[in-house]
Amino acid sequence: MDVLRPMLINIEGRIYRKNLVKEQVHQNEEEEDFNYSGAVDCLDEPCDSLTIDHTERGYRCAMAVPSALYKYVIGKKGETKRRLETETRTSITIPKPGVEGEIVITGQQQSGVISARTRIEVMLDSFRRKQPFTHFLSFAINHPKIQERFLKFKEEVLDLCSQDRGIDSSIFQNPAKLHLTIGTLVLLNDVEVGKACELLQKCKEDFIKLQLIADGLVERFIASGLMGKEWDRVKLHATLMNTIFRKDPTVEDRNATSGKYNPRERESFDARNVLKKFENYHFGEVELNAVHISQRFSSDSSGFYASSGVINFS
Repeated sequence: MDVLRPMLINIEGRIYRKNLVKEQVHQNEEEEDFNYSGAVDCLDEPCDSLTIDHTERGYRCAMAVPSALYKYVIGKKGETKRRLETETRTSITIPKPGVEGEIVITGQQQSGVISARTRIEVMLDSFRRKQPFTHFLSFAINHPKIQERFLKFKEEVLDLCSQDRGIDSSIFQNPAKLHLTIGTLVLLNDVEVGKACELLQKCKEDFIKLQLIADGLVERFIASGLMGKEWDRVKLHATLMNTIFRKDPTVEDRNATSGKYNPRERESFDARNVLKKFENYHFGEVELNAVHISQRFSSDSSGFYASSGVINFS
């Protein structure tokens, strides 16, 4: 990481700079035993946008944190929590595992409470990026005529290219779930799903052209903290063939696996002939008039992904 150009983290409109964070993984231990070591180097100065309550006993701040992330604040055998409390001279109260609620920070000094909250936010931002995605923004392209052309494409590929390494019927997408991926989301509880749905509705009147819709949606979702930034410009794409479908036919794209996935379990395939023989294949036309917050590992009555939220443009 360039010291003169450190990573900038946007948390609810507040910008923090972040230096390298050390993360130690102890072998033969479960994911919840991640040990966060090394303080996050960030701006601990008071921030007007933070809500810090002045009480009779000092200062208090409550943070809405999904229960799935509690373990990263606690750390292995409570080490991270104790270190944060010691370094910031605060007390941190965390709900029981699996119980959605707020992490409460209290302390005698306002600066200590702000510092503890800032460090927790930056730390959780790092770990959130490692969670497998739960939802994704998408345009559905599973129109019956598109499905028909896709199945014809599948038939012809298997007829002409089945002798090529790794190509068989198991790596093709489910035609009922054909879609254009805009971006993937990590929504860890109902509150975040609701926030994503509200944000999607707010985007509806601001964009017209397809590329503007995709770029604008991703920009807004990145700014909200619900989506991580990967590219400067959205590259709309539809997954037709992917070896991940051999294991799980409901997922798509390279982000579909969790950190525990063993790449050796996947068998690659030789796509050179497919690209050569089908480079101009026409799948048909479909009107893109809706954007979905599609839920991973789900299906609706049509066979497409269940939608947690949707906006229509016509």
